[in-house]
Amino acid sequence: MPVVNRIADYAADMAKWRQHLHTIPELEFECYETAAFVAERLREFGVDELHEGIAKTGMVAIINGQGEGPTIGLRADMDALPITEETGVDYVSKNPGMMHACGHDGHTTMLLGAARYLAETRNFAGRVALIFQPAEEEGGGAGVMVEEGIMDRFDISQVYGIHNTPGRPEGLFETTPGPLMAAVDTFEIHIQGVGGHGAMPHETKDPVMAACGMAQAIQTIVSRNHYALDDLVVSVTQIHTGTVNNVIPDTAYLNGTVRTFDPVVQKMVKERMAQIVAGQAASYGVEAKLEYQEGYPATINDADKAAFAAEVARDVSGAESVKDNAGREMGAEDFSYMLQARPGAYLFMGQGEGAGLHHPKYNFNDDVAPIGASFFARIVEKAQPLG
Repeated sequence: MPVVNRIADYAADMAKWRQHLHTIPELEFECYETAAFVAERLREFGVDELHEGIAKTGMVAIINGQGEGPTIGLRADMDALPITEETGVDYVSKNPGMMHACGHDGHTTMLLGAARYLAETRNFAGRVALIFQPAEEEGGGAGVMVEEGIMDRFDISQVYGIHNTPGRPEGLFETTPGPLMAAVDTFEIHIQGVGGHGAMPHETKDPVMAACGMAQAIQTIVSRNHYALDDLVVSVTQIHTGTVNNVIPDTAYLNGTVRTFDPVVQKMVKERMAQIVAGQAASYGVEAKLEYQEGYPATINDADKAAFAAEVARDVSGAESVKDNAGREMGAEDFSYMLQARPGAYLFMGQGEGAGLHHPKYNFNDDVAPIGASFFARIVEKAQPLG
């Protein structure tokens, strides 16, 4: 079947919800106004239970179906990004320096649309748990919600999520069994040298040269310590040092990101980076401290659930609009914590042409919201059918 007719009827309302959410972007766990708006809509829809204050501003809404059965979880993220908006839309962000540049306003709207339909029709057995999560961009809100016990508390047996994808055809669903997105780690390197006059470098222990040496040597982890056909990214993204052209500074700072799928590879990178930093520091006569922080784990779809989700997506968008073995990418997503706790799947959904994610001109396409909402609704009805 295509987009659910009843959900199509909500399209104008969904656009209003989404555009309102777009005006009130909030960061990390501080999604108070967003959560209040979501909670108000859920109460209007007549959900059976609403549990607020999970992971500070997250919530779980329960809708009971008809008859006994398991509980399926559906997740949407609510937080925004610290970016100044440049879209020029009438519903521009009212919060300076914050904007919904990743479409979480759209994700929240899609789950609200599904919630309204499921609360009206209840054409399923068991229960559905609607998970509205803060702090996906920074803070790992999904992990916090899992740590606070939502999977056991609400007896969730499987869980699903969607992310919009600019630049892909509207309604195109893409997913893959197994690893879908990478684990993301960050590193910082603090270098302490001895500064001095730029004309007398022999009297210094130059942290600038040490930083350059480390940045170059770190790249050999990918090119010389790792099998070329496996996925690994190690990127130095910042180098900060010095203030004027004739002074060698005392300190330098580097940081960057590491993306992996395999914990063995992750461990190798961490160990090899420590060796490189220590060796380069000794070579240049400086002191250096490496701070390596493991972040979101890899997002790994359950193979059976990914196949099932692709089947549901075909019902909504048509067979030609679903790629069920689309491959993996080096981006990261904290939905990974939920997939560690329960089997499930994560999918990408095309939203047409436009600015890319995390761009100041990005804007969610309201035309695709009924497609995402229909997917959420149908996955409940097909996973837990009546009779």
